[in-house]
Amino acid sequence: MLILTQEKIHSLQALLEAASRVVVLGHVHPDGDALGSTTAMALFLKEKWGKEVTCILPDTPPENLHFILAPAIPCLFFDQNAQAATEAVQKADLIILQDCNAFNRTEGLEEPLKLSSARKVLIDHHLNPDANAFNLVFSTPDISSTCELLYWILKELGWKPDTLIGPALLAGMTTDTNNFANSVYPSTFRMASELLDAGVDRDAILEKIYWCYRDNRVRLMGYMQNEGLHLLPNGAAYMILTRDIQQRFGLREGETEGLVNVPLCIGDVRLSLLAKEDQGHFRVSVRSKRGTSAQNLARQFFHGGGHENAAGGRIFPEDFSPALGIQAYIEQILKAFLPS
Repeated sequence: MLILTQEKIHSLQALLEAASRVVVLGHVHPDGDALGSTTAMALFLKEKWGKEVTCILPDTPPENLHFILAPAIPCLFFDQNAQAATEAVQKADLIILQDCNAFNRTEGLEEPLKLSSARKVLIDHHLNPDANAFNLVFSTPDISSTCELLYWILKELGWKPDTLIGPALLAGMTTDTNNFANSVYPSTFRMASELLDAGVDRDAILEKIYWCYRDNRVRLMGYMQNEGLHLLPNGAAYMILTRDIQQRFGLREGETEGLVNVPLCIGDVRLSLLAKEDQGHFRVSVRSKRGTSAQNLARQFFHGGGHENAAGGRIFPEDFSPALGIQAYIEQILKAFLPS
């Protein structure tokens, strides 16, 4: 349940008023919610309050989500220019972290953020926020997205929905709910309705998010469903996206978005897992139907967490023996977690 106390809103207002140089950050491997929330907050601070503001993201975003970024806002990608991003953090007198619950979710920026003497604000919808690292925390897991949480915060600060900031918020919420397919609350529909009423073009947003992929993605999706989908008798499904497969299809970051959801359309499947090979480890995405906890699986076995039906984590080489292999390891976990 969303509860925004006037005490917290006044505290945020005071921090914003006192700030001169603001840095707004999102998490590693930024998704639509991270991009939407950082862009919207930066636009609000620049256009409504006249603040000097910089967005920083640990990684370059996927191509199909670049449209969320605002040309008027400087945005630094740590993987492209680590020095400039670090210097921006060092110069900031206010740091706002969004869509992740702790500084370690920014990877290479973690130490500069911890060492910074700036005031720090967290705005997030994930579990277990590192509250001690921040001067002010807005943390609400029972909400669709950080973009939705920020939407209600900005309204409390006097913002009226418009076509400048609204598109970024609607885009982020849309991606995090898989276009209203999961983690949707009554407040989510109110947010969407108010933004549409303000003139935000939802059709244009959907086209840019879902209908601008390269043919490589479509071919990969078909291949993985035909050759790479493994179904277990206990209602679990999994796919392993190796480096070789990624190279074969010439994949770019973000082009596997949504693949983990596909097996859930099978009636008997209760949980779907995608393991994507990265540099030195596998990135794990887990999705589940109501009554089966993706969050518990990610937390117990994959060094991760997330939401009840949408979570993620990682598999490291030391987690399993080379003799066992990644496929047998995943099957072993899924069979133990979800008995037949």
